[in-house]
Amino acid sequence: MKKIAYLFIVFSWISYSQNDTEEFNRMVEAEMKSAASLQQVRINPNTQNYDVTYQELRFTLDPAVYFISGQVTTTFTALSDMTSITFDLTNQLTVSSVTMNSTTLSFVQNANNEVVISLPSTLTTGNTGNVVITYSGAPATGEQAFTASTHNGTPVIYTLSEPFGARDWWPCKQDLNDKIESIDVYLTAPNTYVSVSNGLEQSAIDNGNGTKTTHFHHGYPIPAYLVAIAVTNYQIFTQTAGTAPNDFPIVNYIYPENFSSAQAQLAVTLPVMNVFETLFEPYPFHNEKYGHAQFGWGGGMEHTTVSFMNSFGRNLIAHELAHQWFGDKITCGTWKDIWLNEGFAEYLSGLVVENLDGDASFVSWKTNKISSITSATNGAVYLTDTEALNVNRIFSGRLTYNKGAMVVHMLRWKMGDTAFFQAIKNYLADSNLAYKYAITTDLKSHLETLYGSSLDEFFNDWLYGQGYPTYTISAQNWGAGQAKITVSQTQSDASVSYFEMPLEIRLVGGSGQTHDVVVNHQTNGEEFIVSVPFTVTDVIFDPNKHIISRNSTATLANENFELAETITLYPNPSSNNIKIQLPNSITIEKVECYNALGQLVLTNYTPEFSTEGLATGIHFVKINTSEGVIHKNFIKK
Repeated sequence: MKKIAYLFIVFSWISYSQNDTEEFNRMVEAEMKSAASLQQVRINPNTQNYDVTYQELRFTLDPAVYFISGQVTTTFTALSDMTSITFDLTNQLTVSSVTMNSTTLSFVQNANNEVVISLPSTLTTGNTGNVVITYSGAPATGEQAFTASTHNGTPVIYTLSEPFGARDWWPCKQDLNDKIESIDVYLTAPNTYVSVSNGLEQSAIDNGNGTKTTHFHHGYPIPAYLVAIAVTNYQIFTQTAGTAPNDFPIVNYIYPENFSSAQAQLAVTLPVMNVFETLFEPYPFHNEKYGHAQFGWGGGMEHTTVSFMNSFGRNLIAHELAHQWFGDKITCGTWKDIWLNEGFAEYLSGLVVENLDGDASFVSWKTNKISSITSATNGAVYLTDTEALNVNRIFSGRLTYNKGAMVVHMLRWKMGDTAFFQAIKNYLADSNLAYKYAITTDLKSHLETLYGSSLDEFFNDWLYGQGYPTYTISAQNWGAGQAKITVSQTQSDASVSYFEMPLEIRLVGGSGQTHDVVVNHQTNGEEFIVSVPFTVTDVIFDPNKHIISRNSTATLANENFELAETITLYPNPSSNNIKIQLPNSITIEKVECYNALGQLVLTNYTPEFSTEGLATGIHFVKINTSEGVIHKNFIKK
């Protein structure tokens, strides 16, 4: 997206360089400045009373001239009785006429960047209407939703409307609450140029006057911010992706000066597409096309069926392609939920690393993400109402992209691959969400269905809460074939009282053997007795980087095996039962329980006994084992 601009350009899939980081920061700063004024736009209440079902967009433009002439036909359904209809359109463009069924309608352009059209009669709820707006002018230059530039001395025009720039070059309804069911785009430009838009090219007709009209049809629902056009002297090459009967073309529109290098770089699109289709579902727009069109912004933008790209690194290709599922097929329903677009697209770029480069590279990828996330101690993935008006916060690389991506990974880690990937497939296939809008709770319900229980705690901690944990891990050999692991935690931000997560801990033996265990960490100072097939000489926390944490430590505690330390009574205090926890290598021969007066009150021969018949207060236990006698005490409640 026109967003925090594509972490992949900056992050190589193995490591960062200082130059990459500086370039990334400059790019992010430039994009945020250009989008900042756009972000002052609020949801327009004046466009909420109708549903757009179809738009025909006819544009005439010359890349050498900063100007657009347009005629936009909108078919809509009234959601309440209407005497007028309002469209978002900058008042820097001039509307010359509006018609309905060939009848001229009166209209006004106001200071709120709206076109308000008076209908000839009341359009009652459920009925449809059709208006044609003819307009022209030079779009606002400061917001750069519509850009005229050059490449290698050749003029080019391209658009990038996210988040609120569509109104700067065509009359639309640009809030995140309505998708146009289908569009036809007709681009008339000098016939020496090639035109690009969403969907499939239907025709390119020479008008006999030095211009050519290229027609594209897009038959899937699309929000206004994903509609895009570009015109310059593109060279085209086409790849074929998918599997029959769902095969489709990948049409690439490239600057001639970059054509050879781009062909080589874009070859990776096919294996990336295969990763996504294998893990999730067929490409969502396989009845039309996918493709890339080169443009001048840093990074890329996931316009539906044709991502606009500045360059062709694999991570950028993967991120923008991932958006066709997460952002284009299912679009975040508010800017507070932007992680549903950006966190998922960024995580899918990591899945490409995992599937094409292997586990070690994926661990490096996650390590870089964690380093970025924990470079500050606060910050949530989910935005507040106020934050959702701040473009810097919406497109935060640290929180929306990196933390969003790692939260997706931690959901996968917590749920397991089978449940996680099936839940995401179900989310993408949900008829209430597919080709529509979704919010975070929509995703959460699909995850919980496959997980089998509530994920409230996880979402409260990792998505709505701020910060991260720091873990202290201690491991100790605990008799033959066992180790005791003790886990404690501190939190970087007070918004989260405790992060409960399954933790992976690697136990290492003297000959380099490794044994990974997973403990379900819930409380501070929690102890776990685990089986291990060798004597432990070292311990490593989270070796595969499944958890966001910082400065966590793992140490091997006193290796001297003390019998008394290996045996624990729990729960203590107890009202009903006492269990004796001990290493597998030790057996119980006899248990004797004495009250505070030294009287024998209970004899037992198993690791569990009832305390119901005992008096309240402290009791002393003599435990005879195969390794000797130890003494413990407990409190009867």
